[in-house]
Amino acid sequence: MRFPRGAAGPYAPSHPPMKFPSRYVRLEAARRRHGDRVDRFGAFLTVGDAAADAALDALADRPRPEREALFDRCLTSGIGSVPDAPDAVRALFASLDHVPYWVDHGRLDRGGRAFLESGVLGGIVLGAGSLVAGYCSPAGNKPLVFSGRLASDVPRRLAETSRFVEVVSAAGGMRRDAEGFRACVKVRLMHASIRRALLRSPKWRLDDWGVPINQCDSCGTLLLFSHIVHGWLARLGHVMTTQERDDFLHLWRYAGYVLGVEEELLCATHEEAAAQWDLLSTTQNPPDDDARSLARALIESGRLAARTSEQEDAARKRIPFAYALSRYLIGDAYADALGYPKSRWGYAFPVARELHAAGLGRLRTLGPAGNLAFEFGRRHWSQVTRAALKGVPAAFSMPEDFVHPHAP
Repeated sequence: MRFPRGAAGPYAPSHPPMKFPSRYVRLEAARRRHGDRVDRFGAFLTVGDAAADAALDALADRPRPEREALFDRCLTSGIGSVPDAPDAVRALFASLDHVPYWVDHGRLDRGGRAFLESGVLGGIVLGAGSLVAGYCSPAGNKPLVFSGRLASDVPRRLAETSRFVEVVSAAGGMRRDAEGFRACVKVRLMHASIRRALLRSPKWRLDDWGVPINQCDSCGTLLLFSHIVHGWLARLGHVMTTQERDDFLHLWRYAGYVLGVEEELLCATHEEAAAQWDLLSTTQNPPDDDARSLARALIESGRLAARTSEQEDAARKRIPFAYALSRYLIGDAYADALGYPKSRWGYAFPVARELHAAGLGRLRTLGPAGNLAFEFGRRHWSQVTRAALKGVPAAFSMPEDFVHPHAP
């Protein structure tokens, strides 16, 4: 089946309806709020990442270690020092070396600082909130389902995600030679490799799910790491100033550019981000069984990773609190659809929110130049991510055999 690259002209009932993957639902309701943007956005369900996909295709006949070594040389030394790079690889790195005019590195650093200051709350929001909400997309969660790792490697996936967010948020992290920039490029190539494998699998349902890791899903992930994180941090009492919030969005706007998200989908304001999130949420089916399995594996990851009966007992006691916290963040509609248990813990979170907000306000008035809150948060991220990685660096490698034999 062939899909259109984009929609021409404004939507009107007299126009012939576009053919979208079946995952794109409730379009009339969405059009009443968002007009022709619904059709224009829906076209991106069938768009991958042309530059990264072409670069990977150009190296498809080379072994994975050779491909990764070439990309590493391009990242560390620049494309000019890799004379054997194919034209498609050169084109990809030419686009990566270009910094859009709107990028302000001062704002990137301030946005990352604002997030790192959140410390443990930032990790909670990402784990119990953003990742779970990402799993709620019945089509968007399928690449992870196809990996066959619904319940396995959860602690490792959490550790690598935490490290990714940490290096992107670090001061200077998105400079060309910095670790955050390199991590974004490696994740982009990893996604291209996964997309290539899934599109070659006869089990991938293109008519239903669209292109794997398509532009719409990638845009949604960016929103979960920026616009939604900001809102959920506020629910826990960690309130960014308006300038911090805008700089934080600016950071992920540029990270999205490096990750290969189409520039026209990168939100410049929180008003744009809120409208984009509403469009995504409106046109998505409820969570499916895969979403429930993924969420359960994440929330109960401590129990699943326990190696002794004592560790398992301790982890099991924390599970009700973890479910309650996740419910508080993602809301009852998602939580009920995911099969979360009801809990009385929810009544405690508004109180904790007020206590944290008061404590944060006090910390910001103490220490040299008011840096005490940031130092606490930065050190927490540094210590926690390194402990979680257990001495094995987050490589963000391109998988060789991605489709699991028991994929749906």
